[in-house]
Amino acid sequence: MSAVEQYARAHIVTDSAQDPPAVPVALRYDPEAEPPEVHITLPGHHEWTVARELLERGLRTPAASGDIRIWPCGRVQTVMEFHSPQGVAVVQFDVKALVRFLRRTYMAGTPVTR
Repeated sequence: MSAVEQYARAHIVTDSAQDPPAVPVALRYDPEAEPPEVHITLPGHHEWTVARELLERGLRTPAASGDIRIWPCGRVQTVMEFHSPQGVAVVQFDVKALVRFLRRTYMAGTPVTR
């Protein structure tokens, strides 16, 4: 089984930008990795690893683990907050892109029958 990769557009929320531009974000999942984790790469090669289950839960209700917090923002947006010694990154995604990616991760883990 091969890894699932998808690029999504997201908005990095800052105090200074009222309408931040969309930036490309890479989502990656390896179905053979244990535990099942999603790698999220932000511009500047900042990579975060999120449990797939946490990402799923964060689409419906506020969820947190360690330095990562995820919560729904209305019906069409999801917010992820990444904490590090350098500060906090707040990233806003379209729910559709994350749902599509998660669906693909589950399909990748399903054996093909012939």
